[in-house]
Amino acid sequence: MTDAVVLAAILGVLGGIVLTVLLLLAWRLARGTADLGSAAERASYEVMHHASLAARDLRGGLNGHDVARAARHFRVLLGSAAVAIVADDDSVAIDGAADGLESSAVRIAARVRESGKRQVFPNPDGEELEAVGAPIVVDGAVVGVVVAFAAPVRAALVRAAGEVADWCAAQVELGELDASRTALAEAELRSLRAQISPHFIYNALTAIASFIHADPERARDLVLEFADFTRYSFRRQGEFTTLAEELQSIHSYLTLERARFGDRLEVTLRIAPETLATVIPFLSVQPLVENAVRHGLEPGEGGGTIRIASVDDGTHTEITVEDDGVGMDPESLRTLLTSAVDGAHVGLRNVDTRLRQMYGSDGGLVVETNTGAGTLVRMRVPKSQPMHDPALDGVR
Repeated sequence: MTDAVVLAAILGVLGGIVLTVLLLLAWRLARGTADLGSAAERASYEVMHHASLAARDLRGGLNGHDVARAARHFRVLLGSAAVAIVADDDSVAIDGAADGLESSAVRIAARVRESGKRQVFPNPDGEELEAVGAPIVVDGAVVGVVVAFAAPVRAALVRAAGEVADWCAAQVELGELDASRTALAEAELRSLRAQISPHFIYNALTAIASFIHADPERARDLVLEFADFTRYSFRRQGEFTTLAEELQSIHSYLTLERARFGDRLEVTLRIAPETLATVIPFLSVQPLVENAVRHGLEPGEGGGTIRIASVDDGTHTEITVEDDGVGMDPESLRTLLTSAVDGAHVGLRNVDTRLRQMYGSDGGLVVETNTGAGTLVRMRVPKSQPMHDPALDGVR
């Protein structure tokens, strides 16, 4: 076979490949055009797109800084000349041909709030544009008004403005729900801090006082550990921390408890290094350790051992706190965890409630115990929590 024939064969193969690639590209382009769908489908996409963008701008309430952006998205959706969102304090966020329309929007909103119904206003205040006002109703009260300006206002715009106002109400309610959840989380943290302070602080200070004359150097070290513990436990910012930071606080806590228990308290740690960076709810492991000391070992005369461990099981970090103390009846513990009775094990109950709120009904504590058999508490935390970054949560 001559070189010319070989060259011709190679060029033929390359030409075939190039032609095949061009045909595939042409097919993909044709398919991509078809995937855009009909005009109605494209319009539906635009509606969903602008609605999702506006949703984020409304979560802070109708008085938030981002409401003006929501008004911009609504104006695009409604196809009107201008859209105003008037809050209950008459603050106005407006987008579009807004010159001179703010005062008209406030007066229209007052009329709509008074009636509680959607209304059409032909040429309000001598304006060239007509307007429709729709109430934003949350829990039976008008918390704001959507005002759309157009020339003229047609029936379709009247209906659409009403739908936008109802959708705004839903977003405001969701924002209030988020705020309620945050307030609940803060209340639960306050409850945990209240549980820590009276019992532990008294015992810690008593232990420190006992060393002031006998061993001043140890008393000084205990004061520093006490300062570290209280600084961490009573900090005001952040719902999340890392396992490493929580373990540092637990070290301070157990150092103070050892000063009280002496040789009767032993602690074993088996912490997988790769789990130290795991993001966990603030004050979620520490109350488990305190519960083990206070309700597991303290009632017995001989003290005991606390074992703290963490392992990486792939998608989650599993953390366990175990004691060989007095334990308790499983049915009694179930009642304590599911009731709102104050007193023993309130730390366990609060941690369990917070974990379930954050990670779902299957994300709560698993407790293994029996009378005289000690207690083991297990919690599993997802390793991937992009929304719970401690660096963005006021920790550092």
